[in-house]
Amino acid sequence: MLTRRFLVAVALAALAAPALAAPEIDAPAPAFSAADETGKLRALADFKGKVVVLEWTSDACPYSHKHYDSGTMQRLQAKARQGGVVWLTVITDAPGSAGYMSPEQVRRWKRKVGSHATAVLIDADARVARAYEAKTTPHMFVVDRAGRLVYMGGIDDRPYVDPASLKGATNYVALALADLKAHRPIAHPVTRPYGCSVKYAPVGRP
Repeated sequence: MLTRRFLVAVALAALAAPALAAPEIDAPAPAFSAADETGKLRALADFKGKVVVLEWTSDACPYSHKHYDSGTMQRLQAKARQGGVVWLTVITDAPGSAGYMSPEQVRRWKRKVGSHATAVLIDADARVARAYEAKTTPHMFVVDRAGRLVYMGGIDDRPYVDPASLKGATNYVALALADLKAHRPIAHPVTRPYGCSVKYAPVGRP
């Protein structure tokens, strides 16, 4: 039943896919819809009036593991959620790639790592990734309450695999969320993302 619901959600997401436009700071964030790990269809429009964080990840990527194995990502997710932020983790690994996971596998992964994400979007056809031009895992985006893209780039300023590099790191996502909460301009709206390359499926194929 869950698999059927997931497939229906994927089909609906494909029908609702918007025309692609390059993401731009202070412009409306690219619209999207995608099924999550439970088969529920999630759309950016569902979260109107809320701050939304998009986090690209891959269980096959050592850079993603750095943040999850250390607990850094989960702590950031939890703090953001406590402040009313919607956190959407996105997995774009295509079928056949090392990081691809079925909905059931994603649910198990979410429990295993102790994720505090609102939902995990399964973006196997790369529609969401293409809309945001996601390049790496992790690649981070923040959307404000007005639906504008206010941050895109790396999670921090330490583009290394070694977890020891997290000590003293400047977390750009945390800073952006703090700026939004304080009604300040985002100090670092664009930074360079780092990590493993996002594994895109061929256009028109999941």
